[in-house]
Amino acid sequence: MSDCIPYESDQDLFNPNRNLSPITTEVDGLGRLLIGGCLLSDLAARYGTPLYLLDEVTLRASCFAYKKALEKYYPGPSMPLYASKANSSLVISKLITSEGFGLDAVSEGEMLTALRGGVSGDRIVLHGNNKSDQELIFAYENGVTIVIDNQHDIHRLRSIIPREGTPARLMLRFTPGIECHTHEYIRTGHLDSKFGFDLEHLEKILTELKNSSWARLSGLHAHIGSQIFELQPHKDLASVMAEALKLAREIGHPVEDLNVGGGLGIRYVESDDPPSIENWVKTIANAVYEACNTRNLDLPRLICEPGRSLVGTAGTTLYKIGSRKSIPNIRTYVSVDGGMSDNPRPITYQSLYTACLADKPFGPKEEIVTIAGKHCESGDVLLKDISLPVSKSGDILVVFSTGAYNNSMSSNYNRIPSPAGVILKDGESDLVQRREQPEELLRYDILPARFIKVI
Repeated sequence: MSDCIPYESDQDLFNPNRNLSPITTEVDGLGRLLIGGCLLSDLAARYGTPLYLLDEVTLRASCFAYKKALEKYYPGPSMPLYASKANSSLVISKLITSEGFGLDAVSEGEMLTALRGGVSGDRIVLHGNNKSDQELIFAYENGVTIVIDNQHDIHRLRSIIPREGTPARLMLRFTPGIECHTHEYIRTGHLDSKFGFDLEHLEKILTELKNSSWARLSGLHAHIGSQIFELQPHKDLASVMAEALKLAREIGHPVEDLNVGGGLGIRYVESDDPPSIENWVKTIANAVYEACNTRNLDLPRLICEPGRSLVGTAGTTLYKIGSRKSIPNIRTYVSVDGGMSDNPRPITYQSLYTACLADKPFGPKEEIVTIAGKHCESGDVLLKDISLPVSKSGDILVVFSTGAYNNSMSSNYNRIPSPAGVILKDGESDLVQRREQPEELLRYDILPARFIKVI
């Protein structure tokens, strides 16, 4: 079988982040593409396009891979959290909590979605570099662990938490000063970052919190970036965090959680070679164990926060092909009925994807085309110079690995309604996100009375 077919690559049930497509991807007797036992062209006809697909088996397999690896390689307690910024929804919240995951959030909306989806407050962590009083109050009242990111958080919490109330459960975030080779917009572990306290201020902040009756510091947090293929930075992080853990305990904090963040990458195109989930967890677990053992520290509960590597590969987007423009000796543009409003990553990060035609995935790749979105923006290009079979208007284009940051970063640019979303398993499809209608785009608009002409 050709290694150019996206769903042929590395079908590893226990490390889905190394696949180019969901692990249930297959073809029927007519050579048409299915995911989760569902024919993709039928889904497009039934639900319309653009359409977000979520393969339940792949998402559960990713959860299982993290849980299994933590149990296998870390001798102490552990708790994986889902970084819900990757894709926040009721159904994903319900699914990940059924797999034993907690969740990290960065807003009241993400916390509310998690709680309504069945995640208990004591298994939710609130991040953010500029939390509002409303978000802090909501987190405190629902028993959510609050990540202290800066002095502003401390000032606001000190004024919010009742003097006789239960102390807030806190985790302190600091910048470990570790670089990794990824896009500069998603590097968060270096010293020049908007996130976290600098290492040089750590002792001062820990001492301040020790003398604050409203605070209970239960954990430390650091995160070095996203879509990372390297393992060495995570080894380095373990040593830095163990030193911080030692300092916190010496000052008198009952720190029991060490949160190493997330950041494991996935395979978007054939040339991508991310570590497996198992190797990523093994590297971190061994490094934390060795760093704590060297310093005679009791093992903390190890927390990690995968996002992209949980949901990225499980997601697929369907589009309908429309117009075509050929510029001799330059480029052929093939346009689809979506674009930067449902997937802003190519125009934001110059991100690459793998794609094929739903009913001709094995077809001969006879032309090189650029897949353009429908928005009024020259940069609205989803895939540049991709080899595909000859397509016609009405064909369904399949773009893989769109489960992370596509829906969550989507917009209504050009007043384009949000796509529908479905979850797939065993030949069944269930709607999990209703398609937005044009009339609904006006629901928050207000026309002041002075603009209404009185006749």
